[in-house]
Amino acid sequence: MEKITEIRENKMGVMPIQKLLLGMSVPMMISMLVQALYNIVDSMFVAQLNENALTAVSLAFPVQNLMIAVGTGTGVGVNALVSRSLGEKNTNYANKAANNGVYLSIFSAVAFALMSLIFGRFFFAVQTDDPQIIAYGAGYVRIIGILSIGMFFQFITERLLQSTGKTIYTMFTQSLGAIINIILDPIMIFGLFGFPRMEVAGAAVATVTGQIIAAALGLWFNRKKNHELHISLRKYKVEGEVVKGIYSVGIPSIIMASIGSVMTFGINKILMAFTSTAAAVFGVYFKLQSFVFMPVFGLNNGMVPIVAYNYGARKPDRIMKTMRLSIIYAVSIMIMGFAVFQIVPESLLAIFDASEEMVEIGVPALRIISFSFLGAGFGIVSSSVFQALGHGMLSLIVSVLRQLIVILPVAWILARVGGLHMVWWAFPIAEIFSAIVCFIFVKRVYRKEIRPLYK
Repeated sequence: MEKITEIRENKMGVMPIQKLLLGMSVPMMISMLVQALYNIVDSMFVAQLNENALTAVSLAFPVQNLMIAVGTGTGVGVNALVSRSLGEKNTNYANKAANNGVYLSIFSAVAFALMSLIFGRFFFAVQTDDPQIIAYGAGYVRIIGILSIGMFFQFITERLLQSTGKTIYTMFTQSLGAIINIILDPIMIFGLFGFPRMEVAGAAVATVTGQIIAAALGLWFNRKKNHELHISLRKYKVEGEVVKGIYSVGIPSIIMASIGSVMTFGINKILMAFTSTAAAVFGVYFKLQSFVFMPVFGLNNGMVPIVAYNYGARKPDRIMKTMRLSIIYAVSIMIMGFAVFQIVPESLLAIFDASEEMVEIGVPALRIISFSFLGAGFGIVSSSVFQALGHGMLSLIVSVLRQLIVILPVAWILARVGGLHMVWWAFPIAEIFSAIVCFIFVKRVYRKEIRPLYK
């Protein structure tokens, strides 16, 4: 075990940063792009049913986002705690953190299964009175909620692999899950090859099937390839101290991501006051922007364990170089995404069989919202650095500022003053504010956490 740990330490603490960052991030970026492709294909097939089906899936996004928030937030806390513990050569505590993360994933899946059964239909009824949208949406949410164990286990097994630097295996798990999803989507939605036609519910079945298979593969990789950690629920029990350590970083991350659900719900309510097509456009935007944001999230997944490990190992130069390179790469990706949204918005909307009304609303919407990309790269990387160094609350403050304090009131005011087309400007306005706050927080974290390591 000591020999294996030393090899891993040499990689995380000694390998040239650019090679290390790219080596750990590129597999994650590839798998995230495959995930983004799934997001597009999923909605593309649903849109072929009718616009109500696309609207139902769009309105379901806050529920999915909340589930993802809990899964990824818990994973972020586990990832940071495991990487930091291994950097400090505290293998026993790293194993406790890993196994408690598995327990928390199980508890989360049970909670969402119950909530989806009880509140699934009510969630859509408060957003629209269209019976078809309500029926489509309620069926979709119940399936992804009841069978959410696959999603939560996929998240935790992938984070454990990332925390020890084995990101290549997470590329396989995420890619396999997304590919299975893509293959099953048309089969389940339209009833091909003898399967019943399930329509929107079929998209949900395809989703959970891919997640469950990916989770099984992730568990196998952890048992066979991730020798730094030992997963055993018999040996390790739930410990309050460890859970507290996980959620000291994880809860701010969960709240931060959950705020996205509140923001999406609020924006959808504002847009539905104009037309359901506007809400469909907003849903399409989230699918499209994943092609821009997912690679940056993949970059972050490779960056966080490097920063956390070298913080535990007291190597400030490696922390700073990792941060600088990550920001450069993230901003470059965002600039390319901005260019695509500006140049070919009509082609992007055509992927979803956009009606003439959707094109009329969607073209200016995509162009305006994409201005927010220009500051988002810096903000995303900065927030992940805060989490890696144990300052999840700073990330939470930035997220609350962007998605609640600024964007919703600004969107509401712009809707009243300028109408539908003005609503979209709330996104770049919010991003400007959050970028400024991120810059202030980065200077503070450097002064209090990183600069003292040079002494």
